[in-house]
Amino acid sequence: MAEALKISKTADRKQIYEELIPQIESLVAGEKDIIANLANIAAAVKEALNFLWVGFYIKKDKHLVLGPFQGPVACTRIELDKGVCGYAYTNRKVMIVPDVDAFPGHIACSSLSRSEIVLPIFNSDGQVFGVLDVDSDKLNDFSEIDEFGLKQVVAIVEKLITP
Repeated sequence: MAEALKISKTADRKQIYEELIPQIESLVAGEKDIIANLANIAAAVKEALNFLWVGFYIKKDKHLVLGPFQGPVACTRIELDKGVCGYAYTNRKVMIVPDVDAFPGHIACSSLSRSEIVLPIFNSDGQVFGVLDVDSDKLNDFSEIDEFGLKQVVAIVEKLITP
């Protein structure tokens, strides 16, 4: 298990993801507990990229329920059809929101959040297990580079939840 992340201080975001992904894979290798793994994944993404908030919401009954995260306190439950997380869950697609205040129905868990990216996580049956939610305190902070990099993070999680 890694004791500390090794990320180039002068790296651009694309390079940070390239350096981060294998370290996340190493971090979770051999650990079977999904909560422990999600906690370390959230911490690694937050540390490497310095986003405002990085965390997971897991589908339980008719809600997305807060899972492991790093950042300010967060909403505990989100209805499946509410906010950016609910939209990504319901529509089964990545959502990049450049300005959360302009997103109809945005749930303001933190007034510091300005932009957001949410990626659905699928189990082996093709059902949505939950979402990876990343918030920034900067407007328009997410791009296709983040989508590509975070999809690789989600792919690691999907391998962990496959029986």
